[in-house]
Amino acid sequence: MKHWIQAKLDKAGADRSTTRGIIARIFADNFLEFAPKYAIAFAFMAAVAATTSLSAWIMRDVVNEIFVAKDFSRLLQVTLAIITIFAVKGVASYGQMVTLSRVGNAIVAKNQKRLYAHLLICDAAFFQQHGASDLITRISHSANAVREVINLLVTSIGRDLLSLIGLVTVMVLQDPLLSLISMVIAPPAILGIAYLVRRVRALARAEVLSLARIVQVMQETAIGIRIIQSFGIQPHMKREMNKAIGDVEARANKISELGARSSPLMETLGGCAFATVILYSGWQSILLGKSPGEFISFLTALLLAYEPAKRISRLQVHLETGLIGGRMIYEILEKKPNVVDQEKAPQLKVGRGEIVLHNTGFCYISGYPVLHELDLHVKAGEVTALVGPSGGGKSTILALVQRLYDVNSGSVSIDGQNVKDVQLSSLHEAISLVTQDTVLFTGTIKDNIAFGRPDASFEQIKQAAKSALADEFIESFANGYETRIGEAGISLSGGQRQRLAIARAILKNAPILLLDEATSALDNETEAKLQKALEHLMRGRTTLVIAHRLSTIRHADTICLIKNGSLVEAGNHSTLMANNGPYAALYGMQFSREEAAVLQRKLS
Repeated sequence: MKHWIQAKLDKAGADRSTTRGIIARIFADNFLEFAPKYAIAFAFMAAVAATTSLSAWIMRDVVNEIFVAKDFSRLLQVTLAIITIFAVKGVASYGQMVTLSRVGNAIVAKNQKRLYAHLLICDAAFFQQHGASDLITRISHSANAVREVINLLVTSIGRDLLSLIGLVTVMVLQDPLLSLISMVIAPPAILGIAYLVRRVRALARAEVLSLARIVQVMQETAIGIRIIQSFGIQPHMKREMNKAIGDVEARANKISELGARSSPLMETLGGCAFATVILYSGWQSILLGKSPGEFISFLTALLLAYEPAKRISRLQVHLETGLIGGRMIYEILEKKPNVVDQEKAPQLKVGRGEIVLHNTGFCYISGYPVLHELDLHVKAGEVTALVGPSGGGKSTILALVQRLYDVNSGSVSIDGQNVKDVQLSSLHEAISLVTQDTVLFTGTIKDNIAFGRPDASFEQIKQAAKSALADEFIESFANGYETRIGEAGISLSGGQRQRLAIARAILKNAPILLLDEATSALDNETEAKLQKALEHLMRGRTTLVIAHRLSTIRHADTICLIKNGSLVEAGNHSTLMANNGPYAALYGMQFSREEAAVLQRKLS
């Protein structure tokens, strides 16, 4: 039975563009897993609906037998029945709310975990298209929206619809003709709600996008507060945040206004129905002598039916807001990463560690070519430096070696194995990386170094820190290696962050080492010391270095000048200087600047 329902939901959810399709997809992915708990909640809601209907039904006995017939023997029975009805209703309401809350929280957690797990396997191109604020909004707001969609439908069916059916049954049993008269409000209400739904749908998505803008501005403020204060751009940031908040407020107000428009519609129609009931019942009682008990029971059922009927009438308006979040989740989940393992891909086996880029062409999503039929040979166990002007493609080469992107043409291979043909996890295990923009994570210093090798002992972590000359500043902190560094390492200086990143790479001890301006944030004295540690780390490993300060890579085995995505010349420092080509010119210009800077420091 469960498989049959799943198949039906999957078929209905095949068309994601329709409301029906997205609802079916949400239920297929979330409802069946928690169906037993929803069944319990549904049972509680059925009890609420039944007791609500009984509370209307018993009003006939209250009026006819107590107030009209004045039957004292029935007074105690009716009183106890009323207490029992409302006690059961209270317990059932509690059970319904607690069960739905727990299931809803489990659904939110499941979708947040699922969405984050999918993000972790997405390639670098995906994150170029989707900003952090957009993803944060989707993983928080949109995951909650899935719960709201399911809870809205479950409560509308299990509580409101069952209550409405029960109360209408009471009304029909008391007076069928009067019940038919009361139903005349349905067609106008349906037409009015349909109009509101179309208006809400567009506004709800715009509101979510505005929420993402608030997150983005807040994120930029937290990261760039020093720049904001130094350049005095607080007024600009304040205007940006005020505008984003104002947009959310305006759209939220509009959605609330549209949702509230159902109230005057329902109130007016309900008033008309209620007045008609009073008119007809009064006529029956005055002229035909009908007992008031049936009328009071009918009237109670009608009044109690009004609220669930109003909630059901608003259902689609509220549903559209939640469905926007559901659509935004599936927009992410349905995007397949471009960089994936091939079926039954073998693990990368690194022997000597030779890296070869053959006839490699690549361009980013903008379509502008970055590499042009590049041939590059990184010899095993040697240090190869990439130099040249910014934007020439040096960092792209490192990204292709790690297979953060797939090449558009040609190939990248390690020890004769195309990186596209091996498991990504084994490729990443074979590579240590230190970048110019150091990335640290919220936690302790020890935790951040240990990311290089999670199973490393504390002594191994300390040794890696010493090799990276990081132990000096770590030991100066009151909590040492247990010092928490704050978000993105904001409590550390640029040089301290970079030394932790180098310690992390040292601890990983991978056969291939990629250094992208690894010492750019260090002063000259510390850089000179750290160069010795790096030379020790690079010994016997295949090392690919990007450097703008050419003085730091003079001892590299091979220096490759990359310009406009092409290899201009290659060789060691002495050979390239003797050739008196582009490298020699670049070195001469930089050396002159460095000499001038040193002289200026001496004079000052």
